[in-house]
Amino acid sequence: MNIALFGPPGAGKGTQAKELSKNYDIPHISTGDILRANVRDGTELGLEAKQYMDKGELVPDEVLIGLIRNRLTEPDCEKGYLLDGYPRTIPQADALKDILAEISKPLNAVINIEVNDEELVKRLGGRRSCACGESYHVMFNPPEKEGECNACGAELYQRDDDKEDVIRQRLAVYNDKTKPLIDYYDNAGLLVNVDGAGAVDAVFADVCKIMDQYK
Repeated sequence: MNIALFGPPGAGKGTQAKELSKNYDIPHISTGDILRANVRDGTELGLEAKQYMDKGELVPDEVLIGLIRNRLTEPDCEKGYLLDGYPRTIPQADALKDILAEISKPLNAVINIEVNDEELVKRLGGRRSCACGESYHVMFNPPEKEGECNACGAELYQRDDDKEDVIRQRLAVYNDKTKPLIDYYDNAGLLVNVDGAGAVDAVFADVCKIMDQYK
């Protein structure tokens, strides 16, 4: 089964991807992980990507698609793959389609986890962090004592990217950039929307129903 997973920040995509990878014994492939692995291993494409990353520039599409092609031809992808974080633009989607056709691993489905913006603001805006590395949520995982870390007693804080105005800006960018891709895959007959507003287990069950069709 060859699946691409979409979803806005806070939709729980990472959590779902991790469990889906274990459940179906297929690799969870994110562009960030691919980049880090190739830079670490000093591959030819990894060294090329590093030149851009060191300057704070985006890695060009042709380098990124080469890295993804190499990753998808590794042995652990024989049963399928779960692609996360790619594509992000129509040109990337076109390039991916060509590569997947070349290696005979076309997408079976693009699963889009849908959550409305207000719910996402509530989820992301409720996160609280501690300097010791512990994290909490004011609604879903509150500390034993309000505003204090259970582990070390230090005062909890809200990260800048968890503040409402920043969250709304992130969501605006996501919605603006992703809408064309949603239409692209819908027109290709590959898009399947899943309601991501429910409990994690319920969303997982809904995604599994889709993926089970491609076993």
